[in-house]
This record gives sequence, structure tokens and C-alpha cells, in this order.
Amino acid sequence: MAKILIIGGGAAGMAAAVFLGEKNHQVHLFEKNEKLGKKLFITGKGRCNITNTCDDETFFKSVVTNAKFLYSAFYGYSNQDVVSFFENLGLAVKEERGGRIFPVSDHSSDVIRILEKRMKELDVKVHLKSEAEALLTEEGENGERKIKGVRLRNGAEILGEKVIVATGGFSYQATGSTGDGYTFAKEAGHTVTQLRPALVPIATKEEYVTQMQGLALKNIRFTVKDGKKVLYDDFGELLFTHFGISGPLVLTASSYIGKKLEKKELQGYIDLKAALTEEQLDARLLREFEAGINRQFKNVITGMFPAKLYPVILELGGIAPDKKVNEITRKERQDFIHLVKHFPLTLVELRPFREAIITQGGVKVKEINPKTMESKLVKGLYFIGEVLDLDAVTGGFNLQIAWSTAKAAAEFIEE
Repeated sequence: MAKILIIGGGAAGMAAAVFLGEKNHQVHLFEKNEKLGKKLFITGKGRCNITNTCDDETFFKSVVTNAKFLYSAFYGYSNQDVVSFFENLGLAVKEERGGRIFPVSDHSSDVIRILEKRMKELDVKVHLKSEAEALLTEEGENGERKIKGVRLRNGAEILGEKVIVATGGFSYQATGSTGDGYTFAKEAGHTVTQLRPALVPIATKEEYVTQMQGLALKNIRFTVKDGKKVLYDDFGELLFTHFGISGPLVLTASSYIGKKLEKKELQGYIDLKAALTEEQLDARLLREFEAGINRQFKNVITGMFPAKLYPVILELGGIAPDKKVNEITRKERQDFIHLVKHFPLTLVELRPFREAIITQGGVKVKEINPKTMESKLVKGLYFIGEVLDLDAVTGGFNLQIAWSTAKAAAEFIEE
């Protein structure tokens, strides 16, 4: 039985505590907040998207950064294992669109409660309002460094044979994710890759975007290009805000384009009628024109677009609003169709960390054993969850990373 210290009481930290408790280790979990799982509480809009039941190929395609590093951890503890784990603990779960798994209650607090209950049953010692300040290391045999324990902010030094860093990333800092784990990693000699917000809204340049604040578009295609190169392209939902754009498509896009967007503005396009080809849209427009042959353009297209989008389309459309449809040229019509299928947005920058769901970047995975999550630099030191340079798109994948890496660390700590 080993004495194991876990820094961080989020998803990865709590899971690791349970897994280690079930192996009869003496586990101490240190959490700086007054309660556990503060970020977990707000994930999935407070519903907690626990995992995703997709096949293995889809899972790895959904991991944006360092997917190969996760092979061993995921195959050792898959999405199906996670579902079984929570069901065996008494949490009823349900599957929704896209394989997303949620508690039947739709309350993330139930996920936290069931983990807390299990930790209590396993006699895990939970220390709330206990902020770790530094890792304690010493020189071991053959001159290798090994972990000795943790020093808390109050000056107390807690000794342990193993230390697991599960401090999360840099997003949602109000929940305590203030980058402490990166400091610990650097002090232990690890490299921390560049950090940037991910799964985050994007600021745009055009003034007309603010006119559409609050407008949600469904069944549209969103494409981001760097010159002629397509960086992102997908179908789904998008939301206009006072600063730019958000919504599922945009959040996912942010994870793929963030690095490029730091260096230059990028061009985004919305296909407002993604279900129609340009030829089909032209045919529909001609039918509208024929039905109102003596009417003004502005009155004929009013039903084709949402109220907040309509005046912007008129403004950008290149056709005088008062022009009668029987006077509109083929060239004007084709230009208007192109606008509808390629509605332009200039993407300026990602919104700040406080609006990001996760952090992109973290402890360099080449310095971590992918099978055990143990540091290759300091014996007995482990890193799990978001503190690592691992991130995925929305849909339960990031929490799966937390569960799988937690299990990997726990599984290979000897009794």
C-alpha cells in the first residue's frame, strides 16, 4: 500500500482517487477550493457530458492534439468502461444526439456527488481549502530525481511516495484553474507547450455582425480559410454575439485555427442555405421572382431569411432593395446567390481564457510515459487530465481524456 497525494479535485483527480482507493492505497486529495468539482459542475451547461459512445476511430479523430499519446490510456479504459463505471456506482445515464452521454437527471452535481460518495466509502482523505504551493523532490538512486511530497500554501509539508498532478488547465479561472500545474511541471524540469484558449468563441471584424447579436443559425456550413487552404469546414449551428461568433461550430473551429489566428486574420464563410446547391438556390429564387414579378426585391426575399439577418443580406446583396425583380439581371442574381452561399466573416482573434471551455497546450507529452502517465524526469510524479498537452472537440471527449489518464496512472501504481 502506497501513500499517494493527488493535487486537484476535478474530474481527473477525483477519478484517480477512486481508482487508487479501490486498490487499497492510502490516498490524500488536496483541493484549493471549498468544494470538489467546481469546473465539472458547469461542464455541458451544467448537465455534464460524461463521455461519448462513438467508435474508437471517431474518438481519436475528435482529439485535436496528441491523439496517438492516448492510445494506451484509451484502450485501457474506454468510453464503454466509463459508462459501466458510473452505472455501477448507481448513476443512471442516457445517450443523446451524437453519442453524448449525460446523467438522466441532467445534473452535473449528481456526477460529483457519486464520486464523493465513493471516495468516502474508500476512506480517501479529502483536504479542501488546501492549496499546493510546490512539489518536493529529492535525489534518488543513480542520481535520478524522485518525488518526496507536496508543500502546501500554509507551509505544511506532506510526504508521499507518489504525487499525481490533476490541476486542470487555464480556462474558467474562477473555478480555480489558474495554471498551478504548469508551474509544478516547469519546476520539475518539464516543458510546457504554448497555452491558448480552446473551444472558445471568436471575435470578428465586420460591424454588421453586431446587428445580428443573439441570432442562432441552424443547419448551416461554416468554413475557415487561410488564403485558398481550408483550415476547417463543418455543418451545424452558429450563434452571432456582440463581439463576433460562437456556437458549436465556432467552438470546435477555434481548436483547429487558434495557432494560425495568433499570427494573422482568417477568412470565414457561412453557407446560409447549406441544404441547397447554387443551382437549386437559383431555381428557388427564380420561383420567388416569378410569384412576385412586379414586386420589389426587398419584399420578395423577406421570407427567405431570419429577421435579424434580412437587413444585412439586403445591405450586402448588391441589389437595390427597391428594384423590381423583373429588372434584376442574371449577374446580379448570381452574385446574390454567391453571397448567400459564402456569407463573409473576417476572424480576428480567439476570445480570452475566461470564456474558453478548455486549454490547448500543457505538459509536453513526450516527457510523460503514455502507458502510466508517470514523468520521465521525476520518478513517482504523474500528470493526468487537462494539465497535459491534450485536447479534443466538444461532445464528452475531454472528460474521457480525464477518466482514461486517471485510470492509467492508478492502474500502474504498484500496491
